[in-house]
Amino acid sequence: MAKIGAWENAEPGVKRRVFAPGDKLMMMEVHFETGAEGYMHSHPHEQMSYCLKGCIEFTIDGAKTILRQGETISIPGGALHGVKALEPTILLDVFTPVREDLISDS
Repeated sequence: MAKIGAWENAEPGVKRRVFAPGDKLMMMEVHFETGAEGYMHSHPHEQMSYCLKGCIEFTIDGAKTILRQGETISIPGGALHGVKALEPTILLDVFTPVREDLISDS
């Protein structure tokens, strides 16, 4: 689990910072080096990702989409998804409900 507000390494070339959540919503900033991957996974939470910088390829339930700076993508709860950074990329991820699996008060 991530300590709120602290940077942590996720996968190789990927670091993230989880922000203090609200009652039903949370955000996380994620930085990717070129070629870094967010491994395929799923969770019951609805997710939206906003690309602050760079270019990244999302795979959602087998469909590939390129996301560039200023663009967003919606990921339904339960969808199998992952990413690969095509250049240095920064995402802002938003989840509802709160992903208790990602947060820690300590």
